[in-house]
Amino acid sequence: MCDTTHATAHDAVLSGPRQAPGSAVDPITLQPVDEVRVTVLMDNTYDALLTGDEHTTRTGFEPAATAAAQFETGRTAVGLLAEHGFSALVTVRRGEQETTLLFDAGLSPTGMITNADRLGIALEGLRGVVLSHGHFDHAGGLSGLADRLGPRRMPMVVHPHAWTRRRIRAPHDTFDMPTLSKKALNAEGFEIIERRQPSLLVDNSVLITGEVDRTTDFERGMPAGHQAWHDGQWQHDPQVIDDQALVVHLEGRGLVVLTGCGHAGVINIVRHARRLTGVASLHALLGGFHLSGPTFEPVIAPTVATLTDLAPHLIAPGHCTGWRAQHALAAAMPEAWSASSSGTTHRLTSA
Repeated sequence: MCDTTHATAHDAVLSGPRQAPGSAVDPITLQPVDEVRVTVLMDNTYDALLTGDEHTTRTGFEPAATAAAQFETGRTAVGLLAEHGFSALVTVRRGEQETTLLFDAGLSPTGMITNADRLGIALEGLRGVVLSHGHFDHAGGLSGLADRLGPRRMPMVVHPHAWTRRRIRAPHDTFDMPTLSKKALNAEGFEIIERRQPSLLVDNSVLITGEVDRTTDFERGMPAGHQAWHDGQWQHDPQVIDDQALVVHLEGRGLVVLTGCGHAGVINIVRHARRLTGVASLHALLGGFHLSGPTFEPVIAPTVATLTDLAPHLIAPGHCTGWRAQHALAAAMPEAWSASSSGTTHRLTSA
């Protein structure tokens, strides 16, 4: 995950402990980059009719076709897949040097791989994997990736609580979430790097936040039905403490922040990234904002108001953001808001 030919997992983690949650933060020197490309490999939606612009590439029906006897040619276009999950490729460029990481892996074992193949993306060029948190809809595609890469040892940065057993307890039903297995991932070829603290990757140009300080008064985490197995019993797990984000400093523009679900709260995440780096400007915010459903609807208004004040150049909410929050964000920031969809690439360049 560093820009060396034979990088190991331990080369990827370049920063030592910087903070405990809630403590003062020693600024981290995040090296600016010339370009960031974020390609959404999997999202909750796929819209073949979205149009792009000079900085955004969309994917229509053309990437792939399959046999279908009812058509005169015997084939039909199939576009891309969508599922309740998230996965993105992040490519950073400094000068002529480019490095690509995978951020999350979607829900199903084959979905993310299928979309990568249809897009013509060779995942063998990956230098590492970052897992935003341990929920199954962000890690399901790791098995498909392992099958594709074979015996190669792939470094993967995770929080130690990513292995937590969790469930959703509703009044009339209980859903036991699939729990990640460190043993299985090691056997599949991943070299696990567990970090609570921030990590600097790719020659200090990519920051993984580690645990995020919770400082807002309106982002209160998951409802009581979200539970974790702890000390021999099920307990309310509001924080999802393993939630972390990926941050890049785009030269002359500001921070680019990518979230998985944003369980820490996207405003908490942005504040945390600004404190860690000392960079005040937010250039882009992408990924899941977790504002869907009645529990989170009261969080939408203060989130939108704060993001509007931050005035990012690009805001591309996806996955678990929810349609009410999408509408509110699009109305408040029409020039910055961009619909997320499987197959979309956002290309952000320095000033």
